[in-house]
Formats: sequence, C-alpha cells, structure tokens
Amino acid sequence: MAVSGEGAEKTKLKLYSNFGSSCSCRVRIILNLKGLKYEYIAVNLLKGEQFSPDFTKLNPLGYVPVLVDGDIVISDSFAIIMYLEEKYPQMPLLPSDLQKRAVNYQAANIVSSSIQPHQNLGILKYIGEKVGQDEMHEWPKRHIGKGFSALEKLLKDYAGKYATGDEVYLADLFVAPQIHTAIKRFNLNMSEYPLLTKLHEAYAELPNFQAAMPENQPDTPSSS
Repeated sequence: MAVSGEGAEKTKLKLYSNFGSSCSCRVRIILNLKGLKYEYIAVNLLKGEQFSPDFTKLNPLGYVPVLVDGDIVISDSFAIIMYLEEKYPQMPLLPSDLQKRAVNYQAANIVSSSIQPHQNLGILKYIGEKVGQDEMHEWPKRHIGKGFSALEKLLKDYAGKYATGDEVYLADLFVAPQIHTAIKRFNLNMSEYPLLTKLHEAYAELPNFQAAMPENQPDTPSSS
C-alpha cells in the first residue's frame, strides 16, 4: 500500500482508498467539501492488497474505503460519511426538511445497495468464472440501468441543479461517482437518463467533486 499527501505524518485522518473505487470516491468528495486534510493510502485491488493481514485488521471484509481518525477505524462509505457529517458540521450534507432528507437516504441506498454491489470486482470475477466473460460487462450494466431508472423516478420531483435541489447534499455524493463509473467503466448509454445526465454535467463544474474522481488520484495509472 502506498502513502501520499503532503505532511502526511502530521495528518490525523487517514483514508485507505483506491482510485477506481466509487465507494472511496464518495468519501473523497465529502472530505473535499468539508475542507478536511487527510493522508491518502492507496490500496491496489488488482494486486489483492485489500486481503493483506494489515488491511483486514482494519476491515475484515477486505473492502475499501477505510477511514482512520486517531484510534477510531471506520469501514463502509456510508458509515464514514455519516461519521464525518456528524463530527464536522461545516457544509452540512443533510437538508433540514425531513422529507427531502429521506429522499437523500433513499437515493444513497439505491446506489450503495442496488447498484454498486453488482459492479464489485469480486462479484464480477465470480460471474466471469461461473457464467462467462461477456456477462462480466452486461451484468453490471443491467443493474446500473435498473437503478438509474429508479433514481430518475425518485428524484424527478426534487431535483434542481443537483439531485435534491440547488444545494449539494448526501445523495450527490453517491450519484456522482456512480454516473462517472457507468460512463467511463461500463460505457453506459445515458440517453435514457436525462435527469442524471443533467446532474453529471452539473457535477463536472464542481472542483471538489472533480478532484475526487478516479482520474485525479495519486494511485491513478498513467494510462487512465
């Protein structure tokens, strides 16, 4: 695992991340939005570093991201985001309106529970071995499309410039990396998802979002 970041030894927060992980991207976004400095520790998923003894001490499941804050170790992007939201109240990411807050939770869960697991490297490897190489690409695209259709319906009455209005909230942290992954990794045709396409264009104008994207990380391969 590789460590990056100026003055990393003085930084309290440590993020175990992988450039291509959409789950890690969500956490990178919130760290950027809240102006929090952190030490970036790259975990090479293709080399299996997530299954090393050192890493599985942090997360026995062997998944990124993991956040270390002093003696506190948190795995799972949703848990990390909620921890940071509660500890660092600047730039709040949960709207005060309870209905809109619930919509943010729903959108985040559609991505984290109904889309992202189907594109996980371990799942795709298993599908490739048991079903066939072609299905490694079609399986996630099918579930991304299903989830995107659900998001279009859920957000149509709430979206403004961003997912649930004209301010960035929790849902955007989940939606933005997933759209990026769908386009860049799976070459998904976005013509069926006009609302999400509009959001994708809006996120492209946000420096804190773009700085968190896969192509801008310390462990991004030079060919990416």
